[in-house]
Amino acid sequence: MLAPIILFVYNRPEHTRKVIEALASNSESKRSKLFIFSDGPRGNVDIEKVSEVRAICRKAEGFASVDLECSNSNSGLSVSIIRGVSKIISKYGSAIILEDDLLVNSYFLEYMNHSLMKYENETKVASIHAYQYPINYKNLPDTFFIKGADCWGWATWERAWNLFQANGSLLRDQLVERNLVREFDFNYSYPYFQMLEDQIAGKNNSWAIRWYASAFLADKYTLYPKISLVKNIGLDGTGTHSGFSEYLTGNLNDFKPKQYPTIIQEDFVARKKIENFFGRGKGLTRIKFIILKFLRLLCKLC
Repeated sequence: MLAPIILFVYNRPEHTRKVIEALASNSESKRSKLFIFSDGPRGNVDIEKVSEVRAICRKAEGFASVDLECSNSNSGLSVSIIRGVSKIISKYGSAIILEDDLLVNSYFLEYMNHSLMKYENETKVASIHAYQYPINYKNLPDTFFIKGADCWGWATWERAWNLFQANGSLLRDQLVERNLVREFDFNYSYPYFQMLEDQIAGKNNSWAIRWYASAFLADKYTLYPKISLVKNIGLDGTGTHSGFSEYLTGNLNDFKPKQYPTIIQEDFVARKKIENFFGRGKGLTRIKFIILKFLRLLCKLC
């Protein structure tokens, strides 16, 4: 059996149409169950777009089955994903997860299902990821492991999803106590820790930063391709949580991974390339962490 596909949609009909069509172009789609979770409108302004999205989903073809679950109220992306993934994965044991702005290439499902089967019993592996930053992939293997987890076209098993910790404060405290903030932030090259702090403070409602932190703290790894099998088409100002950006979109390549690691360990060359890509903002993140560490020390002394 192939892993079920979970698709989360909201109020972007054209994005949703393109994502479903791209999925259906995968040869494995005809043997894959598709579960679509449609969040409810926030107000009258969203009703028409939400209805249009649902009409597109009801006409989806090219899958073994299509199940559409519509919410009357608006739960938000974070609640929807946590609840939807938990529901499907508890029944099927694994799942492939997408949002309505992630366009996939024709080998996406083959890569996901092959990887899910290959590493099913490897408890060190938390998830499979299909997106890759537009890094310099020269001298990298087709696929490799990086510590943690990710969110743009991913798959996981029930055993790994059970590690998800919804309480951001607990995750933050562990990162600080175990002196892991620098590693968590890719050598201070990207402010993931600040994203977690913002989630705790209610400045964002990111499930993804908590998923990354949960897997990272458990010393689990995620499989990545050297070239992305996913293109984000939602960084165009239409998304609830994203604006205009060409920084991360990259190009959708017709890449098919053929080599998979047999040893479960982090590829430090690949990690360094990602650090180099993140690049900017390193100093500010480091200063914030030093100040935070100093304040925490003062609190212990007082």
